[in-house]
Amino acid sequence: MAVLLSSLLALSTLPATATAPAVSPVFAWTVISLVVLAHFGWHLAAYNRLNSLGWKRKTIKRTEKILFAEMWISLFIIGLMVSEPVQELLTGDGQWDRVPILIQIYGVACLVAGGILGALWVAWRPILGVHHAPVTRRIKTEQADAATVQRYARTQKARMASRIPGNQMFDLAIEHVEIPLQGLPPSLDGYRIAHLSDIHLTGHVHPSYIANVIEQANQFDSEMMALTGDIVDVQECIDWLPELFQPANAEDGCYFILGNHDTRVSEPNAVRKAMQSVGWTDVGGRCELASCRDAEILIAGNEHPWFGRPTESEIEQEAINCLSENCLQLCLSHSPDQFDWARQHYFDLMLCGHTHGGQGRLPLVGPILSPSWHGSRWASGDFYRAPTTMHVSRGLGGVHLLRLRCRPELSLITLRCQPS
Repeated sequence: MAVLLSSLLALSTLPATATAPAVSPVFAWTVISLVVLAHFGWHLAAYNRLNSLGWKRKTIKRTEKILFAEMWISLFIIGLMVSEPVQELLTGDGQWDRVPILIQIYGVACLVAGGILGALWVAWRPILGVHHAPVTRRIKTEQADAATVQRYARTQKARMASRIPGNQMFDLAIEHVEIPLQGLPPSLDGYRIAHLSDIHLTGHVHPSYIANVIEQANQFDSEMMALTGDIVDVQECIDWLPELFQPANAEDGCYFILGNHDTRVSEPNAVRKAMQSVGWTDVGGRCELASCRDAEILIAGNEHPWFGRPTESEIEQEAINCLSENCLQLCLSHSPDQFDWARQHYFDLMLCGHTHGGQGRLPLVGPILSPSWHGSRWASGDFYRAPTTMHVSRGLGGVHLLRLRCRPELSLITLRCQPS
């Protein structure tokens, strides 16, 4: 990449009157292909980061459409402007100085941005395991057959989506994950948490799908159940909540927060009230201290940037109130973008969702799309950066009824003491 950049810059600064050396067609093809790839790459990076912001949905969607249109229009206009000199370059009869200077500058900018973003993107591929936590994972998959699809697909749109080749929207992955935590109170070794995320009640999927998830979580004999946001997308589905979530059973309580899609209903507080009416504890934007076994768990709910998160003073006060030296600090966050916040406040474990695992994953490469400020770096999986371990669920539903190599996930987590 450095050679290509230096060559392009050197060629672009040759005086117009000088006799420029012929450009190798292979070199020209390589540079132009990289520029086009980088053009799409930085737009993809912008899309991922746009969807991590706390803007209103209408503003984000409008900006998405503008960005998408600009991506293609600008490429088309540039193509028209440089069609002749590019054809000459690709046949070995042209020079770089025939390309307009502003387009040369844009090309160099694309190569620089593409080189930086591309290097980071490669470094964060799941296959390399950067910052991944050493967990043990056992997966059981409930493969959806025709009868299952018929039972769960509530609308024609859902039925049509389920017929797309490779779509795993109803292939539930029940993932038993053993997470070692340094400093975990000995009495909490083997502690069981059922983690649910991104329910996305849109009306397209029958509520019996989530009822089955709750049943599976109950069979795990969970001591705690945690739901990390994006519960309801449309107002009428709020009425489903009491019947769906009342059967949830966990000895030490069921806790939830809201996510960005919960802002789409006309009254998000109605979601909170419906969940609380059947015994779920709302920890959104605040802290809760729970006594579990012979220890205590400080639970904090982080709904930033769409709603609130606990202040530093609140966290410190609850830590003071924790009378036991055996205390686990647990953060429920909708977005993995709050990883650094959790680390700064010394949380031992953070559970989150939001990214859906990218909705699709390429072989070896992994996810590309991910609504996060960090792109697809934290799209799904288990990560560790001292002192916090983060578990990112692929979630259970979605507005987009498509999952490719990315099954919905019910996380059944067992905490383990990590040997020092």
